[in-house]
Amino acid sequence: MKIDERHLIQLAAVVKTGGVTEGAALLGLAQSAVSRTLSMLERRVGEPLFIKGRRPLQPTSFGLALAEHGFVMLAASRKASDLVESFRIGNSGVVRVGGTPFFMDSLIAGLCAEFQVTHPDVRIDQSYGYFPDLRAGLKADQIDIAICPIDILDEGSGLEFQQILPGRNVIACGVTHPLLLKRKPQPSQLLNYPWVAPPPGSPLLADLRALLLSFGGTEIKVRYSGGSLMGVINYLKVSDALTVMPHSVVFAQRKERSITALPINIPHPERALAILKRVDAPRAPAVEQFANHIRSGFQTLRHLIKRHEEAVIWGG
Repeated sequence: MKIDERHLIQLAAVVKTGGVTEGAALLGLAQSAVSRTLSMLERRVGEPLFIKGRRPLQPTSFGLALAEHGFVMLAASRKASDLVESFRIGNSGVVRVGGTPFFMDSLIAGLCAEFQVTHPDVRIDQSYGYFPDLRAGLKADQIDIAICPIDILDEGSGLEFQQILPGRNVIACGVTHPLLLKRKPQPSQLLNYPWVAPPPGSPLLADLRALLLSFGGTEIKVRYSGGSLMGVINYLKVSDALTVMPHSVVFAQRKERSITALPINIPHPERALAILKRVDAPRAPAVEQFANHIRSGFQTLRHLIKRHEEAVIWGG
């Protein structure tokens, strides 16, 4: 005998609440519809489901046994409904975010943790890459959003971006670097020290070459390359080496008092840190909530970074 699962759910709701009216209200159904269902189910199984004359309704042992199966389905239905609602408002789901290593490690990882304080059921899958790889990942639907420094996008790229931070590079060094003792260090003096090369493929590598040319140099002494953000920071801490870094990355290390920026104004490219996504990407509420959180976090960071730049770097 095949029994309609919906009938078992309605039976369970009535047993749970002790009345047909109350059970119907629990399920959002009409009382008359639930009454018909119970009558139909009793005729089908050939046994009474409730003890006659008892109020609130009391199930027979057979009715309770059937209702137990309905309880399982009722609980599963409720969980499914909660999941749908949670997904709809962005409180559950998966966010696949890719970004450039230095920015992801210094700024974005902390914002991810803050986001999950209020969205604990959202899983974040993070990956690394530079703009060409991230663009390919977006178009192949391997990531939902990318966070990276970019130049102006070409029309017809199929991508949209929102700037979250203006780009500015600085010369980073350890907090005990000899040049920090000079009142006004000169750009030409930078060529007297060894350098840490930015990671291969990073826009910072091209920026370093452009910086070298602007200072009239033809080559620099590269002592260390290929390191992660923490590797570069730890190298700078115990050496007199220099490197090019986004100011925001140096700012993020300010409480550690391990690296700082030299008060030298250097040319920097017209580039901005931005959130990228596909124009035709399907709506994903959790991704939208996450992107909003990143934008909000950088609204606060933008002002703090600007104040740090004026007060610490340029002595304003």
